[in-house]
Amino acid sequence: MEHIEESKSRQVAEEAREAQWKRESFLRDLFLGSFRIDLVHPYPDRPVERREFSDFYKSFEDFLVNRVDPVAIDETGEYPPEVLTELAAMGAFGMKIPTEYGGLGLTHREYERVMELLGSYDANITALLSAHQSIGVPQPLQLFGTEEQKRKYLPRCAAGAISGFALTEPGVGSDPARMTTTAEPTPDGRAFVLNGTKLWCTNGTLADLLVVMAKTPPHGRISAFIVETASQGVERRRCHFMGLKALANAELRFHDVVVPRENLIGAEGQGLKIALVTLNTGRLTLPAATAGGAKACLEICRRWSNARVQWGRPIGKHEAIAHKLADIAASTFAMMSVAELTADMADRERYDIRLEAAAVKEWNTVRGWQIVDETLGIRGGRGFETERSLEARGEPPVGVERMMRDSRVNRIFEGSSEIMHLFMAREAVDTHLRVAGKLIDPKATGREKAFAALKAIAFYAVWYPTRWLGWGFWPRFRAFGPLARHLRFIDRASRKLGRSIFHGMLVHRARLEQRQAFLFRLVNIAMELFAMVATISRATRMRDEKHDAAGEARQMADLFCRGSRRTVISHFHDLWHQDDAIKYSVGQAVLSGKHTWLETGIVGLGRYADKLEPSNEKVVQAGSRHSRVQSIDPPTSPALRDDQGHAARRRS
Repeated sequence: MEHIEESKSRQVAEEAREAQWKRESFLRDLFLGSFRIDLVHPYPDRPVERREFSDFYKSFEDFLVNRVDPVAIDETGEYPPEVLTELAAMGAFGMKIPTEYGGLGLTHREYERVMELLGSYDANITALLSAHQSIGVPQPLQLFGTEEQKRKYLPRCAAGAISGFALTEPGVGSDPARMTTTAEPTPDGRAFVLNGTKLWCTNGTLADLLVVMAKTPPHGRISAFIVETASQGVERRRCHFMGLKALANAELRFHDVVVPRENLIGAEGQGLKIALVTLNTGRLTLPAATAGGAKACLEICRRWSNARVQWGRPIGKHEAIAHKLADIAASTFAMMSVAELTADMADRERYDIRLEAAAVKEWNTVRGWQIVDETLGIRGGRGFETERSLEARGEPPVGVERMMRDSRVNRIFEGSSEIMHLFMAREAVDTHLRVAGKLIDPKATGREKAFAALKAIAFYAVWYPTRWLGWGFWPRFRAFGPLARHLRFIDRASRKLGRSIFHGMLVHRARLEQRQAFLFRLVNIAMELFAMVATISRATRMRDEKHDAAGEARQMADLFCRGSRRTVISHFHDLWHQDDAIKYSVGQAVLSGKHTWLETGIVGLGRYADKLEPSNEKVVQAGSRHSRVQSIDPPTSPALRDDQGHAARRRS
């Protein structure tokens, strides 16, 4: 039974993913061992700033500084009504909506600049605006909606009607096959009747409109609907979290909610595909916002390291802190580079950015969290102290403590780190599965295997030798000056990455999908190489433009790439030399209860035992004993992020 459920989950996930690559992708080629520098260099020019955008940007910045109090929003846990009203009046809810529907019509790069600014100042409003525009009603409607739907709803959204996205359920995160919310057609076929529960819907308690995913008969596939929260039968309960105290995140319950058929987005059964395609650009807010946060951290650390004196010298003069400052600066430059590059790709018809968007979301949020953690360490006790407490003692109210609480969820929003890795890993092996998948498919017939063998021989006879051949040494890339050696490393590493993926398939065969640690290392290598080339390309662009900070940018790129090379080399080593097997064995032993003696001497969770054993638990055999363990999402479920967030996905 468990195997059947896993197969069904895999089938649902496979049907939802985009099967074809109709446009170019830097990371897709990189996973195949091909370093296509022409896809990321020259680094995009900064576009000529439109007057409409510069006016909005300036007014938005003034609004943040003069009208928004992040400390008060954090303390009260509410968005002030006047702030919401002013955001709507200036068009902030319609930044990405075309002007023909009442929006501002910003490009992705313009939108990312605004979100970078906002990310440096207030995470609560970042979550509000991002959830509304990137995966709320506006984005899926622009991509898949009818003209009638666009004219009905987009002007409302642009004017300030807040929206959200509802996919996750209490028992369902990244495994949509287990979704229980249903939308049954009425006898006359003019509407659907919606029933079910959704969890962690960002903006859910404020939203006028929702995109809701539900199963529709007779096939049981998932469809997407626009739901008015004022409809009879919609119930909302707010969720509260460690950070983002004002986040209007909700548990939603639908009791016989009537949804007109014209509110169906796309065709029946296309809901998951709509969600995934929407996220290709929807994920780009977080990289920009975290880059803005990194910039803010850099300023905090620089100023404090000059002002704070220990042992007769500013702490920044001590090597330990100086090294931290250097790493924060280099990482900030890299975060800016990949975020801006990917946003530019999203504005061009040339690219399919499904992998780049996932990579920059994952890489920037991880780096951003590390930078916040280092910032708190550099600030010491003042980093742990609240702004109000600092101010009461007469010190500047620098909110590192609030920043840390608000930042951790970024690695969960729009797909947790684990889900992002699984999504990218699935795409990494896509070509190999299409060429030779039948060879490792236990269900394939002998004839299918024979045909697949011939196909594989023809492909790999050409592909595999070229992953060894190639010149990744001097004088290649010499036009990049001192940074050329890092590009030569990327070229060699890309071919090794392609070979390693192939070798992994040969060694692990059908079990490869279960080797998540192996796959995750491959993904980490690709993300690091992407960040390296983006950073080098940007520094080179600054050099060619004779930018005043060109020399400093080259130094930042060089320092960043030096560290990334060591990271890549370490990941390559760990592909074949690690403790994965014993870690899995010990993990399963812990799961089975063999090490509960380690939990003695604590005030445990026994008082919640009944609630900690949900009905979807299964009895499994663990050695000679039976243990109850909660069923988990299958490891191959691609990337339906825990939609709005495992614990509060900020933007649903």
